[in-house]
Amino acid sequence: MVSHDGLLRTRIIVERRKVDVAGRRLWALTYNDRYMPPTLRIRPGDRVELDLVNRVSPYTNLHVHGLHVSPSGNADNVLLHVHAGETFHYSYQFPKTLKPGTYWYHSHAHPISAPQVAGGMAGVIVVDGLQQYLPPALRHLTEHVIALKDFQIEGDAVKTKGLHIGAPTNRTVNGQLNPTIPIRPGEVQLWRLANISANIYYKVSLRGQRFLVIGRDGFPVDRTFASDSLLLAAGSRYDVLVTGGQAGSTVLETLPYSTGPAGNQFPQVNLATVVSSGTRVPPVTLPSAFAPPEDLSRLPIAVRRTIVFSENKAGTQFYINGKQFDPNRVDIRSKLNTVEEWTVRNDSNEEHSFHVHTNHFQLMSSNGPVHLTLSRQDVANVPAKGRIVIRIRFTNYTGKTVFHCHILNHEDQGMMAIQQIDK
Repeated sequence: MVSHDGLLRTRIIVERRKVDVAGRRLWALTYNDRYMPPTLRIRPGDRVELDLVNRVSPYTNLHVHGLHVSPSGNADNVLLHVHAGETFHYSYQFPKTLKPGTYWYHSHAHPISAPQVAGGMAGVIVVDGLQQYLPPALRHLTEHVIALKDFQIEGDAVKTKGLHIGAPTNRTVNGQLNPTIPIRPGEVQLWRLANISANIYYKVSLRGQRFLVIGRDGFPVDRTFASDSLLLAAGSRYDVLVTGGQAGSTVLETLPYSTGPAGNQFPQVNLATVVSSGTRVPPVTLPSAFAPPEDLSRLPIAVRRTIVFSENKAGTQFYINGKQFDPNRVDIRSKLNTVEEWTVRNDSNEEHSFHVHTNHFQLMSSNGPVHLTLSRQDVANVPAKGRIVIRIRFTNYTGKTVFHCHILNHEDQGMMAIQQIDK
């Protein structure tokens, strides 16, 4: 679904239907009759008018994850409920300064976000414009959305109740099991890697090749960097350039990954087969410098805070600063157009996926070492018994917003807090 002349007018119907899911007919929670719903494509400065038609009980809502837009009223308001049988009209006016990159949309209905997203309620949003930072020879490159989405099965349905994060699951790319991705030898493609699963992590690798990162969490990097593998904690995204190898096939996989002694052990899984064939493409110089840097490290800090993630011994209740989420309580207050520094401390023996709504943050350090990338992000992995330091600037929008662990089982079980941004 693509915006035209600055406007995207669309409708999303939420319904439980029996649909094709990775080659099987299963009951799933769908957007517009599909397990893998439409990708929404917009440009900075666009307006989106969206009707959410809800046909599932008891309620749902819609969150446009990572997008810099108002958290209030009929915009990205995750505190409202759209009950079964209701239609809610969302209206988003995005700023012209909105960053190009990969975002996503999903249910944020507390405390049932995990079952709804695991059931299928998640899709991709693309803000076009990354190509402006690429050299002319790469302005019209082939692009692939690679939405990483998993499902567990119970009978003839995608499982939504009693979800166990470490249980066997089916990892799909765009709702498909091990699809083929075509590329020509030497061809450079833009891949939009998006972890739109409810709870699990991915450590993505393309055997024999490296990713060149040009964007993270919908924010273009100031300098590109190459990596053999990328950790996609719950909710995170990377925009990468991939160069086709010699003729033949290779594997896009997720490598084994542990989130700690109290966490989960995720196994190696093949995600897709990449087939390189056809006429070789002449080599192109890949960029090193990319988007203009936006560094918060030299700006004055208005407030320093410590945010503590913790959980009970059974791993069934989760806390931020010793409290569970209460939609009627404001946990922190911040002022518009100021910069704050947060130390996010993880007192548990498992990693957590830290996510902030409305404004991106700059990661300053993780467990001590200084983080050198000046781009922003909206998700950061917090090591078990470790800490990260971030700086965040509140721009454009006031109102109630939230921050939380994006492992949605943890969010639903208390690991979320409300931030009030005032003028």
